[in-house]
Amino acid sequence: MQRLDPLLAQPARVQHERAGGEVRIRQEGLHTPVIPDNELVSIHATDPFATPDDQRSPLRRLRGRLPAPVTLWTAGGGDTRPAGLTVSSMLVADGDPGRVAGLVDDESDLWTALETTGRFAVVPLAEGDNQLAERFAGLMPAPGGLFATGDWAHTPFGPVPRGYPWAGCRLDRAAAFGWSLLVEATVEVVEPAEPAAKPLLHHRGRYTSI
Repeated sequence: MQRLDPLLAQPARVQHERAGGEVRIRQEGLHTPVIPDNELVSIHATDPFATPDDQRSPLRRLRGRLPAPVTLWTAGGGDTRPAGLTVSSMLVADGDPGRVAGLVDDESDLWTALETTGRFAVVPLAEGDNQLAERFAGLMPAPGGLFATGDWAHTPFGPVPRGYPWAGCRLDRAAAFGWSLLVEATVEVVEPAEPAAKPLLHHRGRYTSI
């Protein structure tokens, strides 16, 4: 490895040595520090840009203490560009017919597709689907698009990951609800999957399961 010596504008020899749990970076002609192994790479267990707990509103802190199911909502396909969004504020109401309600972003691509088609799919995510949830939440890059990776089945309600349980829903109404849009729908199709996997949950800013 070579780099320019900032003092002489000449290539400088750089060597890495490991001794006693430390990595020593040697560059001829310059004083260089000793870097402990545990400081070479810093990986945050939580979002380093998230608002600290003590600076969040009491309402957000209360909401964070309620475990929430992590689901994927999708819509579109065919003549409508498919879209999806990770949704954790939702519930399923038993009845005849069954109903679904959830909070979505009214400026999201999902809502645009859902409003256009009047239909959408709800997919409960499972333990280990953290990256899938992050991708559809817009917190991870998605080269080629959200649906470019994975095995997707195309349904009249929206794309669904193959092998997952899902419900096909028909939009009934939507209205402003706090800073979100409350979407209410009728469940028209339910496709369970066996064996049932452990659910992915969101609790206090982290993914977990039971």
